[in-house]
Amino acid sequence: MRRDRSSRVPLRRSLLGRLLGVSALVAACSVAATAWLAVQTTSGAIRQEQGQNLAADARIYDTLLGYAARHPTWDGVDATVRELAEQSGRRVALTTQSRQPLADSATAATPPALPPEASAVVDPLSVDTVLAARSTEGQGTAADRIDPRAVGPFLLPAAERSALRRTADRQAVCLNRVGIAADVVVGPSGRPRVQMVGNDPERAAGTRCDPSDLDSPTRTEKKALTALNGLADACLKRQGRGEVRLNQDLSWGGGVAVPVPGPARPTPLPGDAREAAPAPAVEPPREFTGEDDRAIASCVGTARSEQLSSYVASPALLFIGDEGGATVPGFDLSPANTAKIAGAAALVLALTVGASVLAGARLVRPLHALTGAAQRMRDGQEHASVPVSGDDEIGRLAAAFNDMSAHRARLEEQRKAMVSDVAHELRTPLSNIRGWLEAAQDGLADPDPAFVSSLLEEAVQLQHIIDDLQDLAAADAGVLRLHPELVRVGELLSQVAAAHQARAETAGVTLTVESGAVTILPADPVRLRQAVGNLVSNAVRHTPAGGRVTLRAYGEEAGRLSQGAGEVVIEVADTGTGIPAGDLRNVFDRFWRAEKSRSRRTGGSGLGLAIVRKLAEAHGGSVSATSTEGEGSAFTLRLPASGPDGMTTAS
Repeated sequence: MRRDRSSRVPLRRSLLGRLLGVSALVAACSVAATAWLAVQTTSGAIRQEQGQNLAADARIYDTLLGYAARHPTWDGVDATVRELAEQSGRRVALTTQSRQPLADSATAATPPALPPEASAVVDPLSVDTVLAARSTEGQGTAADRIDPRAVGPFLLPAAERSALRRTADRQAVCLNRVGIAADVVVGPSGRPRVQMVGNDPERAAGTRCDPSDLDSPTRTEKKALTALNGLADACLKRQGRGEVRLNQDLSWGGGVAVPVPGPARPTPLPGDAREAAPAPAVEPPREFTGEDDRAIASCVGTARSEQLSSYVASPALLFIGDEGGATVPGFDLSPANTAKIAGAAALVLALTVGASVLAGARLVRPLHALTGAAQRMRDGQEHASVPVSGDDEIGRLAAAFNDMSAHRARLEEQRKAMVSDVAHELRTPLSNIRGWLEAAQDGLADPDPAFVSSLLEEAVQLQHIIDDLQDLAAADAGVLRLHPELVRVGELLSQVAAAHQARAETAGVTLTVESGAVTILPADPVRLRQAVGNLVSNAVRHTPAGGRVTLRAYGEEAGRLSQGAGEVVIEVADTGTGIPAGDLRNVFDRFWRAEKSRSRRTGGSGLGLAIVRKLAEAHGGSVSATSTEGEGSAFTLRLPASGPDGMTTAS
């Protein structure tokens, strides 16, 4: 027997060594990550105390930005600044760009000095995109930096606002009536728009309540848009570029044909002999290059800033800090702190390594036992098992190994028995054939028809054994081919009964068929007849004279099976000698027979029921047996109604 080589594995290659290495690495990484996280958390807390909390700063910045966008000056901003300071618990101060105070929430008689750098610049015409909580409503595009709340001359008066609101309410009610959920949303300029659930305006195109009626600009918007267009054209003219026509959403282009101005022509009167005047020439849509678009976008932005400058407050510096003006020192990782972290890391590492050694030893010990048992099994020793130490993963592995070892031992015993049985089954007909042929050669037997018939019977028996072994080998290899088609179960059972009727009558056994209500089953008719025939042949052999063998077929439901569902059951029941309860689990094993002496009194090779099980499994079904000793047995085939290749039952 070979020696167990597991003890010679170097520590660096053993499972214990790897476990120790991984544990040490994990511990070191954990300590480093903890130290880094502590530093980052402390630094984050300090930054938050110093006014670097972007979430709070963004809310303060956005509130003041909205105030500047809606007011031409900073007058009256004190109340807003104090309210923001109360909500955040911080000091909020506004100054001009030359640091002249505009508003300050500090309550001290002499406010502390402001930091040298401002937290942000509040300018509605140049928004800080990092701090601003920007929306997409109102004028402007997503690419500019002008606050959408700065509408300036686009602010609608009350009359236009009311008229548009009535139209929007009417269209929203209309959309709701036709099953489209809609609501009215008012933008910063006071212009309402109908917002549909899902933001899919195409849904309203086929209705009578198209919200596009709100797209037409009002008189106020036309006036403001004309002024903006003039400023943009002036900018483009300075660059030597042509004029542009802005749409209401400040876009340009769009492929709209523009009539070319020309002298007015009189309209011909009815019956006028003069030729009708030609229609005014139409200028084709202007095509813009990428360079044109960039220049237009720049000029439109400049024009908007120029147009809105008198409607918004001037830029101001925003300071957000501690109420008392004190500053919090940054985090300093001093040598003392470094020593503490290093000591804690060493302690954690030592504890981790110690725990890993204990856990690794308990883990490796049963693995060594498993390795030794596997090597003994490899060396040919009988059933090798290992002790099961618990119900953990290693214990379950040991239990599975013991089951595998026991199963392997049983398979080995079955293999030896099968080889012996195959040799015996092949030897018997071969010995008979050889004996008769030697007798004929020596002149002791006359080769008459009875002699030839006897040899043929032995050859047929030998051929049956070989065919059965081939079928089992094909099933084991997964190459047993099926050719499914719709089979009439009643006809198939009748054919099988007719094929075995003569043998049943000779044995004095009554053979009957009860096909039930199942009419058609998807299956391979040849293989299914073979399986049912093996069951009938087995039942006839083990049923004494005067007994009965019954073939039945039925489904899970009374009557016709539903398409693609359920099972079809084929049962072969007899009133024979029965099978002892302890032998039922072996009836489908190869070469197993109740007669331990291998007597051929009842015929058969011991392969028929094994073939039945393989054929049932090939059809996606199963076979089972029940028996009462002295009263009879019943073998049941259960086949899926959908068939082996997805075919389904039909009537």
